[in-house]
Amino acid sequence: MIKIPKSVYKELEEHSLESNPIEACGYLAGEVGEVKYAIKMTNVDNSPEHFSFDPKEQFEAFKKVQKEGLRLIGVYHSHPSTPSRPSKEDIKLAYDASMSYIIISLCEEKPVINSFKIVDGIVTKEDMEVCDG
Repeated sequence: MIKIPKSVYKELEEHSLESNPIEACGYLAGEVGEVKYAIKMTNVDNSPEHFSFDPKEQFEAFKKVQKEGLRLIGVYHSHPSTPSRPSKEDIKLAYDASMSYIIISLCEEKPVINSFKIVDGIVTKEDMEVCDG
């Protein structure tokens, strides 16, 4: 189970729509199972089909949350033209079993957001609670 504040949920939708047709991407910072805020990252691939983080931005994000006593607990990215589920590439690149992998699909009338755990190539949909806060 992952809890996401309504404001962060809306931010993920907006970032995805603003970046369309390029995949939006970023981190989610918080404590185990509870998101505090999102960190927008640059998709250095500038692609509608995949993303890569800028290593300098990754390091800065890590330092920021560590300084605040938080952790990077999730990775989010958009799928501009495919459903909200991990692609084969997403599964292959999911190296951290502790992370939640949030995928925002833009192929429906409204964005569809789902969270997944990916452990040793096995994908499990994770319950997500959008809450006030």
